Amino acid sequence: NCIKNLGHILTEKENKSGSVIWRWWKISVRSVDRLSRPGELRESHEDFLDDTSLQSKDFIFRTVSLLQVALCQYDYLDHLSDSLLLFRQLCGSEEFWEQAVRRSCKTVSAEVASLALEVGWRSIFFSSKLHLQKIINAVL
Repeated sequence: NCIKNLGHILTEKENKSGSVIWRWWKISVRSVDRLSRPGELRESHEDFLDDTSLQSKDFIFRTVSLLQVALCQYDYLDHLSDSLLLFRQLCGSEEFWEQAVRRSCKTVSAEVASLALEVGWRSIFFSSKLHLQKIINAVL
């Protein structure tokens, strides 16, 4: 993929409400995308949190923890769409990652299952087989 969508979120504290400034731009080697201009959206904190068009963007999902810190009086997770909340819940589920590991491997050895109880199935899923073997050999 030769396209990079980049964004920047800035919060300003003005009186009691404050505002959020969202700036975005696209970097691409494709001639069609070279004409894309950067954009800026300036909204109050409340309007930004209620903007459903932004909630569907994955870049906003990745900045939830940053927004929660910046907008400490708001719980941004309450404003996410149901599908994003379900996705977040799945990603935090050990059962989901265990199933993902078991589906991606022909067999799961007892050593790997034991290690998963210590480090979590998600860590096992994202570890290479070589890395897992090194950890298992170090423990044994």
